[in-house]
Amino acid sequence: MMSEAPKIPLRRQLATCALLSAIAVAVIAIFHQPPYLTTLLAGVPLSYQVLIGVAFCAVYWSGTKIGYRYMTKSEAARSTAENYARLDLSGWNPLWISLAAGFGEELLFRGALQPLMGIYVAAALFTLAHIRAYRFQQLNRKTLMQAGMLFFTGVAFGAIAQHIGLVAAMMIHASADIVGLYAIRQYVLTQARA
Repeated sequence: MMSEAPKIPLRRQLATCALLSAIAVAVIAIFHQPPYLTTLLAGVPLSYQVLIGVAFCAVYWSGTKIGYRYMTKSEAARSTAENYARLDLSGWNPLWISLAAGFGEELLFRGALQPLMGIYVAAALFTLAHIRAYRFQQLNRKTLMQAGMLFFTGVAFGAIAQHIGLVAAMMIHASADIVGLYAIRQYVLTQARA
């Protein structure tokens, strides 16, 4: 059952993403060669990156709608939903949280760190950055599965950023979070009614 702990407010989520963005800008300014914007916007043309992001969102939304009914049957999925249910998911908050995370996390891990450290190290750091969100403090089968899926997601975002472009990775990350957080909100409401 869902806990009744105080919700993590939107401003805290946005502040975290702003901090990640500031760290990314500092890393880029110190360790990358100018022109910075050209490097960040490399890849296929931006219009294609946007289309790829929108197409992914549509496919992911469809898959989530189909898979939602099975969410409660998986211990890892239930645990993930309960961890993210700690966020204040009221109103438009899932949208704002997702846009901020998609931009801030991708700018830091794929835009700033990946060119310096490679896809796998950036994905590992991405996974470590989510320790508190996923409550990885206790190592067990469930948390190892979640960490593995998060690492795989980081590698996938890294490949997208490298082969398609950072904007596509940002859009795909944000759209996956939007769909996921709204699904979690629906899950929480369903659990509250049960």
